[in-house]
Amino acid sequence: MGEPSRMPLFGVDTRPLRQQIADALQRAIIEGDLKPGDALIETDIATRLGVSRAPVREALQLLATSRLVDVVPYKGTTVRALTATDVAEAHTMRLLLEAYAIGQLAERRGGEVLGALRDTCREMASLATGNDERALLDADERFHHLVIQGTDNELLASVWSSIHMRVRQIIALRNRRIVDPVAIARNHEEIVAAIAAGDAETAERLLRTHLDRTTVEEPGDLVAP
Repeated sequence: MGEPSRMPLFGVDTRPLRQQIADALQRAIIEGDLKPGDALIETDIATRLGVSRAPVREALQLLATSRLVDVVPYKGTTVRALTATDVAEAHTMRLLLEAYAIGQLAERRGGEVLGALRDTCREMASLATGNDERALLDADERFHHLVIQGTDNELLASVWSSIHMRVRQIIALRNRRIVDPVAIARNHEEIVAAIAAGDAETAERLLRTHLDRTTVEEPGDLVAP
């Protein structure tokens, strides 16, 4: 078909074209480049990516299954608007999953990921004194991914990944500066110290405080009525 050669956004990739397109659109949605209510027009997307409309249509169906877009027959596709319920549910599920994972890690005193968690904390502490907020958020994301990865539970990781997409979108849409990056970095260090000490109760409490502060404060400023 020759289509992949006309797609500079994707590079060398052996996955089906529809999945590559879906992933690119998903990134744009969860990073806030595409906002709730934005129209996703097949012809525009196909032209921009240098592909036919068929894989774009299939990609949009994949995103609809993930509840990232709304597809209305004969009317078109838009980025799904967040509701207060979406925000609350994402926070609740993330908290349940990560609190469980933290408890499991504490039982093993961090297991194989303890070193990586400590390295990430050091990186966050260094970034907290600079101006690269995006890098700090990326390091924070790696930290939480390591927490999930450390459980060696593939089903947990899969469910967490789907929830995390929504959380990233919420954070991007909120578009606020981190008020106290040093405190956030220190909070992660305290979580790791509790994990290393085998103190699941303290680790979970610190995690809940962190997630409550960063996920659900003032949800009304970014959701649909």
